[in-house]
This record gives sequence, structure tokens and C-alpha cells, in this order.
Amino acid sequence: MSGVSERMIRHYETIGLMPAAARQGSGYRDYDEKDVHRLRFVARARNLGFAIDDIRQLLSLWDNGDRASADVRALALSHAAALGEKVDALQAMRKELLHLADLCHGDGRPDCPILDRLSG
Repeated sequence: MSGVSERMIRHYETIGLMPAAARQGSGYRDYDEKDVHRLRFVARARNLGFAIDDIRQLLSLWDNGDRASADVRALALSHAAALGEKVDALQAMRKELLHLADLCHGDGRPDCPILDRLSG
């Protein structure tokens, strides 16, 4: 239906991203189309790496018909900048690991520059 697991739906309800769902007589959650649309919104935001607090902000902006698109854009650009910093850090780690792997003979000898570097 929404592509969001029951566990995550319960979590989103607990932390306030989703309102508590109506219950059927059997106890199952009963979501209307608006709820499913909101779940998909949250899931897409999570897939883009937005933090929970940022998703709260995005939901607030989405719910506010008088919002300024500049506010949404600023939030997206801020998140993109943070992702860029993470990408740079991951690329530096990858480069270091590849360098260490190149220094390692990878044979039966016990000496290993990778372990030497990790041990300080």
C-alpha cells in the first residue's frame, strides 16, 4: 500500500511524523488516502537522507499552503551541502584504504601496513 513497513509506521506514529491511525474492529490500522500519501512523503524524504527533524520541517511546510518555496529550497540545499561533505569524507576514506591496500603485499607474510596504520 504505502511501501512502508508496519514497524516503521509505528515508529513514525511514536515520534509524531504520522498521526495515530484509526483502528478497525480487528485492531488493524486503517489509513485513508491522505495518510498513505503522507507515509509515502516521509519514506521518500528518508530515502533522500533527510533527518527526522528535517522531515518534520518538510511536513510542516507541505501542510502550510502559505509557505514560501524559498524555505523548502533552503532546506534542500542545506541537506545537499551536508551530503556533499559526507561524500568528500567517504572519498577520502576510500582513497586512504586503496593506498594502504596498495602498500600491502597480500601474501603469506605477517607484516601488514594496513594493520600498522590502524594500530597507530
